Amino acid sequence: MTMTFSVSRAIVTGGARGIGAAIAERLSSEGLAVAIFDLEARAAEATAREIAGRTGNRVLGYACDVSDRDQVNESVKLAAQDLGGLDTMVTNAGITRDAFLHKMTDEQWDQVIGVHLTGTFGCLRASAPYLREHGNGRVVCISSVAAATGNPGQLNYSAAKAGIVAMVKTAAREFARSKTTVNCIRPGFIDTEMTRAVPEDMRSAMLSMIPLGRPGQPEEIAAAVAFFCSDDAAYVTGAILDVNGGFYM
Repeated sequence: MTMTFSVSRAIVTGGARGIGAAIAERLSSEGLAVAIFDLEARAAEATAREIAGRTGNRVLGYACDVSDRDQVNESVKLAAQDLGGLDTMVTNAGITRDAFLHKMTDEQWDQVIGVHLTGTFGCLRASAPYLREHGNGRVVCISSVAAATGNPGQLNYSAAKAGIVAMVKTAAREFARSKTTVNCIRPGFIDTEMTRAVPEDMRSAMLSMIPLGRPGQPEEIAAAVAFFCSDDAAYVTGAILDVNGGFYM
């Protein structure tokens, strides 16, 4: 039995590569029109063209720095106009600026909080009028296993990702008035360009702590997003789904 979708127009932030691109492609393959937001316009547009070519559905790319509230407001407005509406928001954009606490600079802290936490807030606020108008919308926020476990050298990242979890809990209560669900996914060690750059000894150590013995694939996170966006998850809101191969239980 295949999933059905009452929603049809989605924004995916950080969608030009990695997990974001996999999410955009999965939603497009399910028949949704998709707007990809990314810091780099060319990357967003190129990924959009590639996905559209494979799925045959409408995919558009936009430059957007999610840490800039004005850009978020304008980009969401533009995407909603181009898509003919908006009923789904997936906040995935993220960066890392790693350093141990005693060496972390204000800039490293502010950049990570700005993209992850302020960026998620800005996207939810900008999309709220469209979601309220449509009703029965979907919001999925990408957090991280680091929100639950912490990670040395990632105080900023862990704090931001934990903040997203709390934001989802409150947003789920508020958006419920318009029958829109708000859920969260906490990925573990996923095989992306970023994690492939991790030194081999650290990578091996991480893999040794995963009961399933392998990194996750971006498509596996995309599958979880698709579930939350589908009609099968119409009665699921405020949920936190760990997709990590058993790394954290």
